[in-house]
Amino acid sequence: MSKSYRVESVIELQVNEEMRRVVVGPSETLLRVLREKLGLTGPKPGCENGDCGACTVLLDGIPVKSCLVLAVEAVGKVITTIEGLKDSAIQQAFQEEGGFQCGYCTSGFLINAYALLEKHPEAPEETAREWLESNLCRCTGYEGIKRSIAKAKQIKADL
Repeated sequence: MSKSYRVESVIELQVNEEMRRVVVGPSETLLRVLREKLGLTGPKPGCENGDCGACTVLLDGIPVKSCLVLAVEAVGKVITTIEGLKDSAIQQAFQEEGGFQCGYCTSGFLINAYALLEKHPEAPEETAREWLESNLCRCTGYEGIKRSIAKAKQIKADL
């Protein structure tokens, strides 16, 4: 009879400006830890192989697919989920311009669009299109999303 061992570690993650301690296994993804252990359900499991973008979060300000990042790789980095974008211009714009339908992909688009506007506040439409190519929506023709990004630029410019 062979014994099986489960190796777990206690790690600290900085998530949405808060330090969180969590017990993880070496193969647990950041997506699973955020959702199942920290209760942050904004990042969504979609394809779980990096194609759809529903699980996108910011890692040190850079959009990443949390289904492809091991939780232990995020130690010492700043993690921002959709829950951390409270009252942001991009959220307001998505609401006003109807940048969503069923909503499943919305948090990934919001995170990616937020990072885009932080890095390129005056991004032309083709730059925005390039940034958002890593996110898929199966419900909409992306027009509401494009309008939302334009509206967010306007909101930020008016501040």
